[in-house]
Amino acid sequence: MPTASRPPPMYTLFPKLRPLLSHSPSLFTAPFRRRRQSLAFSALPTKTKAIDAALMKEKWLESLTLPSPEEHVLNTESSYVIGVDPDLSGALALLKINHLSGSSEAQVFDTPHLPVLVGNRVRKRLDAKSIVQLIRSLDIPSGSTAYIEQSTPYPKDGKQGWYSGGFGFGFWLGTLVTSGFSVVPVSSALWKRHFQLAGGNSTKDDSRRVASELFPLLSSQLKRKKDHGRAEALLIAAYGETIKSSKLVITPEEFVSEVCCLES
Repeated sequence: MPTASRPPPMYTLFPKLRPLLSHSPSLFTAPFRRRRQSLAFSALPTKTKAIDAALMKEKWLESLTLPSPEEHVLNTESSYVIGVDPDLSGALALLKINHLSGSSEAQVFDTPHLPVLVGNRVRKRLDAKSIVQLIRSLDIPSGSTAYIEQSTPYPKDGKQGWYSGGFGFGFWLGTLVTSGFSVVPVSSALWKRHFQLAGGNSTKDDSRRVASELFPLLSSQLKRKKDHGRAEALLIAAYGETIKSSKLVITPEEFVSEVCCLES
């Protein structure tokens, strides 16, 4: 008569682990602990929340800087600013500012992508290798600042839109940091408001118009409707250059004073 096979080791070990598990903190309580922490933060006084929010933002921006600011070797003659629209139809823009002559040069490059079969449909996906090669070919000094539009999901975008938006933002973020740049995420509302493009009446055609006015030498590359990614990358870079000389993160005390002024 054949002997019964022994159960897998994981089953034989479970009775021995059960007493330990019963006296250990449950892993499934973590979401509830996080929830209580979230409620506790929302219950904090306004000034305390403002300080915490400012410190968290400052720490986040520090984590997006490689190498550290102390290691940057500043070039007083010229500087580079990168602007990235991380969408699949987006682009990378590069501004080179000559501080001696007061002139600037601009370049813009479409985001490399390739077709990928997803289920029964062919979809566009970022070409990671080509993006890295593009960044390396530009020979941008380490420590330069890159401004990237922060991904904001909208209900109308659907699951595919949420996936591609989040993936693109995360990919560009990691690639730029590991390439030695200081990365500053900016919301679309910020840079669009700066160029008076915010609001429901503004379209991507308006972005192309404003970019063509700011960069007339590149207007031939912004003629088509599908060139809106190039235009927005250029505008993000231009917005970054305008705020580059000012402080990117205000101190917690300044943040608190601004909140108090808004509430009064």
